[in-house]
Amino acid sequence: MLREAFGDALVELGEEFSNLVVLDADISSSLKTGKFAKTYPKRHINFGVAEQNMLMSAAGLATTGLIPLACTYATFSSMRACEQIRSMICYPKLNVKVIATHGGIEVGWDGPTHQATEDIAMMRSIPNMTIVVPADATAVLPLIKQAIELDGPVYFRMGRNPVPIVYKKDNEFTLGKAKIIQSGGKILLAACGTMVNTAIETAKQLAQEGMDCTVIDFHTIKPFDEITLLESAKDMDLIVSLEDHNIIGGLGGAVAECLSENLPKHLIRIGVRDTFTESGDPKLLYQKYEMDVQHIIERVKGFFQRRNTKH
Repeated sequence: MLREAFGDALVELGEEFSNLVVLDADISSSLKTGKFAKTYPKRHINFGVAEQNMLMSAAGLATTGLIPLACTYATFSSMRACEQIRSMICYPKLNVKVIATHGGIEVGWDGPTHQATEDIAMMRSIPNMTIVVPADATAVLPLIKQAIELDGPVYFRMGRNPVPIVYKKDNEFTLGKAKIIQSGGKILLAACGTMVNTAIETAKQLAQEGMDCTVIDFHTIKPFDEITLLESAKDMDLIVSLEDHNIIGGLGGAVAECLSENLPKHLIRIGVRDTFTESGDPKLLYQKYEMDVQHIIERVKGFFQRRNTKH
């Protein structure tokens, strides 16, 4: 679980960064920051259900040389405290890390009020903001460490539920540099977060039918790694973006913008299609909103069938 990995990472990094402070909005048990609070009680502040106050205080703490990590659910950080993040943190480019969990419809049973499907788009449109979306628990420590070392605002987005492990512990990550998981074929699957594993499973099944894929993890949505995308996409027949987020403004938007300006290619955007979702089992929600492996394969096959028919 990414949240467990985050809690463990905080304890480890708390020793390395003596100026690291953790702020909570009454969800210490959910974000697993209780471990940090127990180890470094003087460097943990629980603001209660007051996200706007927490982000304003984070801005103030950052001006003193501290590195505040403001932790809450993605819907509340991106919406309830959006003005504070935009005007009081990103505008002066303060060194605040916004830690957001419960991103996307994989939140499931908590319903649309807690399923953040617009947060990346909102944060991506704000100048000076860096956006990081780790794919699994292994990626959390190296990416959060680099986010802490970066001087400036960071939006670090995680999901709620356990996800399969994608990476081995010796894998290296570089903030702002996409990670190529596998290469080959004429189909590029560009994914982030929980959808990276979905991309890998999709590629496995397509390979069994003679359709090899390149799979890339765009763990940093902003700044977006256009170089890796364009270099990988130049010989591709089809690009597919996969994200647990609205297809407007998130990873799919970044891919579309990059391709349209530099290398026009056929693109299929997999994600929430500009709609409010509903409460339910995450697996069933992925199926309903056509974000599961089988629906993705159907769309890929449909593209090639239509292309072949035209020819």
